[in-house]
This record gives sequence, C-alpha cells and structure tokens, in this order.
Amino acid sequence: MNPITISTGPEAAVRARLEQERARLEAEAGLRPHAPSHFRRQAEALFTADQRGTTTILFGGLTWKHEKLIHGGLEGLGYKCQVLPVPDVRAFQIGKEFGNNGQCNPTYFTVGNLVQYLQGLEAGGMSRSEICEKYVFFTAGACGPCRFGMYEAEYRLALRNSGFEDFRVLLFQQSGGLSQSEMAAGLEMNLDFFLAILNALTIGDLLNEVAYQIRPYEANRGETDRVLDSVMDDLHGVMRSKRPFRLTGARARIARAVGLERGLTEAGKYIEQIFGEELVGALDSARRRLEAIPVDRLRVKPIVKITGEFWAQTTEGDGNFKMFSFLERENAQVLVEPIGTWICYMIHGAQNKIRDRKGLEERMPVPTWGRPLARLRAELHAQRRIRRLGVAMVLFKRVYERYRKALGGSAHPLADQLEMERIAHPLYNTRAGGGEGHLEVAKNIYYHHHGLAHMVLSLKPFGCMPSTQSDGVQSAVVGKFPDLIYLPIETSGEGEINAHSRVQMALGEARARARAEFARVVEESGYGLEQVRAYVSEREEMRRAGLRVGHSPGVVGIAANFYLDATRRMRAEGIAGVPDAATANETPEDSLAGRGLVESPVAVEA
Repeated sequence: MNPITISTGPEAAVRARLEQERARLEAEAGLRPHAPSHFRRQAEALFTADQRGTTTILFGGLTWKHEKLIHGGLEGLGYKCQVLPVPDVRAFQIGKEFGNNGQCNPTYFTVGNLVQYLQGLEAGGMSRSEICEKYVFFTAGACGPCRFGMYEAEYRLALRNSGFEDFRVLLFQQSGGLSQSEMAAGLEMNLDFFLAILNALTIGDLLNEVAYQIRPYEANRGETDRVLDSVMDDLHGVMRSKRPFRLTGARARIARAVGLERGLTEAGKYIEQIFGEELVGALDSARRRLEAIPVDRLRVKPIVKITGEFWAQTTEGDGNFKMFSFLERENAQVLVEPIGTWICYMIHGAQNKIRDRKGLEERMPVPTWGRPLARLRAELHAQRRIRRLGVAMVLFKRVYERYRKALGGSAHPLADQLEMERIAHPLYNTRAGGGEGHLEVAKNIYYHHHGLAHMVLSLKPFGCMPSTQSDGVQSAVVGKFPDLIYLPIETSGEGEINAHSRVQMALGEARARARAEFARVVEESGYGLEQVRAYVSEREEMRRAGLRVGHSPGVVGIAANFYLDATRRMRAEGIAGVPDAATANETPEDSLAGRGLVESPVAVEA
C-alpha cells in the first residue's frame, strides 16, 4: 500500500514524498537497496608442512646483518627463504599507489617493497598464480593504539589492488604468536624456531654496533665493511649448519620409555642455548678479525645516539633517509639501538600488565578482598607468571652478555628496564603502550645523563602517534636538561634534503661540543698532541680496533677518552709530559684542526 494513502498528517506526506524521490534517484543511478552484511576476511590458502620444500618465505625490514643471520637460521631449520631488498623510494611510491591514504611510512615501504619484488618475479616470466603458490610473506603485527594494528589489512589490500589477491601473508603477533589457522604447520613456531631467531637478532645487534664503532675511525676506508662482509658470510654458514638439540640413541629410548622425551629434549635445548660453545666460538673468530682492523681514534667525532620508532630507527635505506650513512659522511659516530632493548621492554611491560591486572580474572560476585584465600591464590598465580617472565629476561640477558664478551665487550650492555622506567615515569606514564612507549623519553635522558652521546636523534614515521606523544614530552625533558641536544626527525618518503639539513644544524652544535671536550682534555692532561700521537704510532695494539677504550666521568667522545687512556699509560711508564708549543692567538680547537684531528664533512655524492 502506498504510504501516502494512509498518512494523516503533512509531515508524514513529506516523508513519503522524500522516500519516493530517493527511490527514483537510486533507480536512475543503478543502485539497489541491500541488506547490511558483516565483514568477513577473504579465506586464504594455507601454508602447510608438505609445501615447505617448494614454498619460499619472504621477509625483511631489519638491517642486512640481522636478515642474513635469520636467513641462515631458517635454512638450518629446513625452510626455503629469501630476504627482500632494502626498501627504496620506488617501493614507497608503489605502496602509496596500491594502499590506503594516510598510512604509516613503514606500511608503505614494506608492502610496496613486497609488491615491487612480486612484480619483478612476474616480469621475469612467472605467472601470478605461480608466484602466489610458491611464495609467502612473513612479517610482524600487533594490536594497540597506533596504526601498527592495521598493517595486516593494509598488506592484504595493497596485494589485492596490485593483482596478487591470493598471495599469502603470515603474521606473527607480538602478544599472541602465529595463528594456527594461518600457519597450518607450514611454519612451526616451536622452540627451535624462536631460539634460531633470538640468536640471529642478538648476534646481529652486537655486530651492527661493533661495526658502527669501528668504521668512523678506520685507517683504510672501506676495510670495516670488507671484513664485516666476510665475517657475516662465515656466521651465516654457522647458523645454517647448526642443528637443534635432539636426544639420540639409548638416552632417547630411555626417555621415551618413561614419558620424559619431550621435557628432556626441551631442557637440553635450553642448556645448549645457555652454555653451548658453537656460536661463542664463531663470534670469537669474528672478534679476532674485526679487532685487527687498523684505526685512528684521535679523530674527534661527535657520538649520535639513534632512538625513535622501531622500524625507522632500524632500517638502513630510504625509509629513514639513509640517515646512518649520512651521519658517518658528516664525520659523526652512530650509536645504534639494539633490538634486544625492545625485547626486554616487551618482557618488562608484560610483567607490569600482570601486576596491574592480578585478580581481575576472578569472575565471582564477591571481590577478592572479601575472600582472603581467593586473593592469595590470585597473588600467587600472578607472582608465578611474573617470575617466569623474569627468568626469561635473565636468560636472554645472560646469552646477550656471553655473545657480547665473545665479541670483545666493546658493544654496550642492554639497558636496565627498571632504571629506564624510573627515569621516564615522572615525565611519561610508563603504562601508556604503543610503539616503544616510555623508552624514547627514557633513552634521551639515560644517554645524556650517563655521558654516552653528544646528541640524540629520534627517527620516526610521519604522524606516528606514540612517537608524537613522546615528542610532546621531550620539550619538558629539554627544559629539565638544557644542555641536552635532541632532534626529532619525521620520515615520510620525501623531504630528504630538509631532514639532512636539520640534522646538519644540530650536528654542528654536537661537533663543537666534541671538539671543545677534546681540547679541554688535551689542555688539562699536560701532554701535547704530537707527543701522544707519536706514542700511539709506536704501539701497534693502540692502533687496532680491539683496544678497549675507557669511559671517564664527564667525557663522552671516543677521541677524548682514548687520549686520557694514552696519557695514563704514558704517566705509568714514567714519560714526562711535553705540551705543544702554543701559537699566538691559536685556540685549542684551531690546534686540533691544524694537526688534522678534526675532519671536514665528506661531500655528499649526487
């Protein structure tokens, strides 16, 4: 029945005429009314165990050192895998072309890099169906307050828009592991897998930092990279040939008979991880080769600590404007951030979450404070989980320290998470999650307070919400520590020249501070520059990268600390100080430049 015929008021008549007109316009436009339906993600083909021999796992997003070791570890476990190329600006543009607007910089670079690689396979003669059948992509995901929680959907959207809608994505959730429905045993997230990845990340962290320590002072340009390439090839082979612990022979038969085979096998894996010598021996061999690199530590260079969003502070390509190589061309020493810090942060955050939520799982009408036994059970349950995570933290740090000492001990130990929390909490609520949470604030204060860096450079994607929150707090940090040099840089895929220009301005202040610090050390030491240089030139061990440089209170730079170490040795050997002859109107910094101890920035190649 027509609504107008049963309407009695003018308002009902108007509404009916509007509905009729809406229906007419929809019919003209070819629109048809439809019932709303709930969104369901398209079913994806599974990656199964029988496909391992014919399916290649693609991954990337870290430094090439980490990726090469992960590649070796996965191949050692029987997987076919391939590291994606370092994302470039072209990958960023492809990500923007096929993805949604307003996404995070890492999303565009990561998915654009993947699509670019798949397009390259297609251009090489493979069909799209063959590509989707023979390749899968493995990456990290998360829930939380930032756009990281939407990465998976964005990956799938860009793949669908680029014509690879059947391509499989395996997502490892930070808080939930890999979904079994997606995994289908094709990628077994077992203890062997986690230990292989953990070893790769830890060794990658340490080698990455050691290389950045040596390269700015190498006597022969390019030698650090040549030695590092050879070392990484050898370590890749060790990771690839390493076999997981297994019970064999009579021990396996006895353990199986008493039902303890699984438990004893896992115990053996942990013992091998904590006390095994295979990787330690390989790192000791790497140390000897790296320590033999000739260096000149009397070059005065500011130390720049890198912080910020996880991906932007880790990648070494266009995703952060190639910032690390740019800083080294500007004659700065880069202090990179280990992934191990983030792992410890995740464990510490999980412990705090248990403390904050203990007892909330008691779903009874009477609260726990009214039931002492229930409250005690909740407390004991929470403490048991916290201690279990604490043991994981201790074991991880112990392995990290073993590997660090095997490489000579020059890399920095992992920061204490409790200290980082205490540093940041007065300024940034440490229960606020997302990204690296309070770590950006804590690191800024920590590395300044402990005299470990002249400048802190925070790299983050444009519009990164957790980092934006941190930047708002950093103004208070700088106000509390007025002599702190802090610079946040947002990366967006464009604007490289502007970003480099901003870094150069801040780096000028850090460079001046490093020079003034060195000049003060020279002046107060009582020993002349030429005298110390001659002393060092006569002792080969002081011109090798393996020499450990001390850290004196109030002295940040490597050159200044090395100068103090050298003068202490000279004093202990009874060598009297002979100050340099002062030139009229010459400042200590002029004296440094005149003796070639202060270098000019290397011109950036077009």
